[in-house]
Amino acid sequence: MKEKILDCYIFTLRKRLSDISLIGMISKIFTPRIVAGSAGLALLTILLLLPFSSAWAGKRVNLDITSAEFKKIPVAVPYFVDSNRPNEIQQAGQELAMLASKALDFHGFIKTISPTSYGGRQDADWANVGADFVVTVQYAGSADNVVMEMRLTDVLEGKMILGLKYTFPWNKRKQMVLKFCDAIIEKLTGIPGVCDTKIAFVSDKTGQKEIFLVDIFGDSVRQVTRHKFLAVSPRFSPDNKKLAYTSYHRGNANLYITELSQDKTTQAFSRRSGLNMAPAWTPNGDSLVVTLSKDGNPDLYQLSTDGSVVRRLTTNAGLNVAPCFSPDGSKLAFVSDRTGEPQVYIMDYKSGTVNRITYQGNENTTPAWSPDGKWIAYTGKDDGRYQLFKISPEGGQPVQLTSSAGDHEAPSWSPDSRLIVFSRAVNSQKKLYVISQNGKDMRQLYSFEGNQTTPQWSNRMN
Repeated sequence: MKEKILDCYIFTLRKRLSDISLIGMISKIFTPRIVAGSAGLALLTILLLLPFSSAWAGKRVNLDITSAEFKKIPVAVPYFVDSNRPNEIQQAGQELAMLASKALDFHGFIKTISPTSYGGRQDADWANVGADFVVTVQYAGSADNVVMEMRLTDVLEGKMILGLKYTFPWNKRKQMVLKFCDAIIEKLTGIPGVCDTKIAFVSDKTGQKEIFLVDIFGDSVRQVTRHKFLAVSPRFSPDNKKLAYTSYHRGNANLYITELSQDKTTQAFSRRSGLNMAPAWTPNGDSLVVTLSKDGNPDLYQLSTDGSVVRRLTTNAGLNVAPCFSPDGSKLAFVSDRTGEPQVYIMDYKSGTVNRITYQGNENTTPAWSPDGKWIAYTGKDDGRYQLFKISPEGGQPVQLTSSAGDHEAPSWSPDSRLIVFSRAVNSQKKLYVISQNGKDMRQLYSFEGNQTTPQWSNRMN
């Protein structure tokens, strides 16, 4: 019932009657930068395998994968070979090769070739197989550690363009494979991959809306909140150690911060009367911008990390929500209905000067600033449905990214600015999807129980 009350509060001006609460709507339109914390890998050695030729030393391929005409790169990933048994196909070698293929395919611009088409051998005729690049890995284990040698070869040039050697405990083998895959992505494009990232989201699988974390493959799911009540809008601190969010379990929309190193306690950050809504951490982590309604109108405030008010950023100019910082922290995107309908605005964070950037459509929300600073993704209402758009921070003509059935909401960028995760509602089911920044290759990420909404993509863990 509290969700319905909040829903009426925010949508009365627009007479939007739906099952989306104020908390849900604001969590939908808040899109902060997310980073996630993680313990470092016990990496003993990271060495170059072999000297590269002078022509290839340090050279990046730097493929332009943002073009709408770009076609996926065919890459072969044969089974990893155990150097102690080179003539035998090992289950571990098959599984690790499959993991590498899955990781490379996830990035959206690579299409790995099924190893069954060439027997999974590392000595196949790669030109005939149709591969532009090939990934070969050999590993050898001892009582304590594994040595893994990894190579990326350009088939056309006939040269190795990346070689790495890792020594690590066997239980870290998957992390090392993903680390190599991120290095491959960097070699091809100039920007590291996103294998070592997390996605935070809200799920109702427990019967209440709680916050969860998951890796990009959906293999490792962690429940963060256990209030047995409405918890929304997860936001990671820049140092990866804390998670801020809003919960209603005390009868008010309050802000909390929890240390991710444990699961037992959480600390109230702002429990002022009225709304205390999802914060956007400043890039340096020394303060946060939140929506408070303690003085009547929902306005943006800068708070220090102890919860004290530093300054008020907006004053009674309509509803002001969804703060989202530019990568350099100099500007703040947010949503306001000061003109009678929700639109995206940009504020100069130092001077407070505000400019509106969205004019197409009568409802534009959920701004998310790309990590490279080039785009702001947002949710816009189009023909009665919510679709994803992107627009330059300077404004101009928006680019529509989705047009399929259902509602597409709450975009959040991958740290490489190539992918966008969002929530899509079809037939009363809300699931997480990902799409390339050029609007191609939309696909469902997970098949979890219940509904998943308001995803937030972390920065790289390490």
